[in-house]
Amino acid sequence: MTTLAAGPRRSTHTPAHRLTFAHLLRSEAVKVLSLRSTWWSLGVTAAMSVGMSLLIALATSDTGGAMAPTNVILAPTQFTMLVAGILGAIVVTGEYSTGMIRSTLTAEPRRGAVLLAKAMVVAATMMVTTVVIYAVAMAVTAPMMQAPVDWATPADSVVPLGFGVLSMACFTLMGVGFGFLLRSGAGAIAVTVGVLFVLPIVLSLFSIAGPEWMWIVESAKYLPVNAAGALTQPGAQDLIEPALTLAGWVVGPLALGWIALRTRDA
Repeated sequence: MTTLAAGPRRSTHTPAHRLTFAHLLRSEAVKVLSLRSTWWSLGVTAAMSVGMSLLIALATSDTGGAMAPTNVILAPTQFTMLVAGILGAIVVTGEYSTGMIRSTLTAEPRRGAVLLAKAMVVAATMMVTTVVIYAVAMAVTAPMMQAPVDWATPADSVVPLGFGVLSMACFTLMGVGFGFLLRSGAGAIAVTVGVLFVLPIVLSLFSIAGPEWMWIVESAKYLPVNAAGALTQPGAQDLIEPALTLAGWVVGPLALGWIALRTRDA
């Protein structure tokens, strides 16, 4: 008697679990917030912002000046922007130095999603921190100011403070982009500091070179720090050009970082 051959058995193998973007965001948040360098950077940013705002408020009250309360809160940004950019850089380059980036890309092969998740987490962290810093700074400087923040006029209060929060996030994202592009902590920090701090000084030096060199001085308005300054100026009217400039300085490094992440091995 002929025995019928058993039919092919149906595979019971379950496809590998795919990491969702929500889980990826959570993973990046755990990594970013578990780093001591993150908390040190945020602490330095808070100390510098509140401390400098307090000193400016004291100085203007002693001299009888009438510096706008919003300017007192936003003035330290020209220094804290460096800490924000450096934080974005070291969050990325730290993964490369420890080799954790390989585990990250193994768990999530979609490299664009990894970059996007990290950028979103770092930017959100800096934005929340900046909001808290502004609130504390306003509380401690209010007794020394001649007038409180004019919340009834958004152009003098909400708008510049809101752009201040966005600017700090943009500086951080620039560091993230340079981090993915260069993968070196020293290199990414050097480029970030160069763009945010050194380049504006270099361009301003051409103001003593004569009228034929003034186009270089005027081009400084397209640097990220000057664009942020124009956006955070109380009562500013023309916001489109500086907003596009600042956005370009964010998209550019992130796009280059994405290309480097896709085309090079981890």
